[in-house]
Amino acid sequence: MQNTQSYHSPLGDLLLAADGTGLTGVWFQGQKYFARTLDPDHAVGNNQALEQAKAWLDCYFSGREPDFSVPLHLEGSDFQLRVWTLLRAIPYGSTVTYGELAKRLAADRGLPHLSAQAVGGAVGRNPISILIPCHRVVGSGGSLTGYAGGVEKKRGLLRLEGLDPDRLPPLRPGQPR
Repeated sequence: MQNTQSYHSPLGDLLLAADGTGLTGVWFQGQKYFARTLDPDHAVGNNQALEQAKAWLDCYFSGREPDFSVPLHLEGSDFQLRVWTLLRAIPYGSTVTYGELAKRLAADRGLPHLSAQAVGGAVGRNPISILIPCHRVVGSGGSLTGYAGGVEKKRGLLRLEGLDPDRLPPLRPGQPR
């Protein structure tokens, strides 16, 4: 069974969810796909994963890169899980493009090409905002396209990490920001 708790962040309220295995969801209130993976039988409560997630978010929102991880319990298609794994590898204070993620995933799977739009669909359905940093994915020209929590929240998260979201230059292939 999943337990849930609210978390008040400087960018808006979040709903956190976790089961006995790990964190299952972090959603900004009202975001696209809000609580999509939340068990209908969830209950407001607490567990170790929720406590760790709150400590991680406290550290993150204080402007520091957390130096510990939170156990996650992700459920999704094989493709989604692969995309979410790539998201977790994007360094704090860096961005990559949807196209770059598609190229990496295609190379990992031995494919000549993979659609950046397909990757974008998986990025948008990431159930664990912030900890799985989908906010670090930008459009090919450095534009702040798409974020389930809203572009203003994406802008705020990037600022927290020391980036100026209004001045993200286009990336060269293979170049992390």
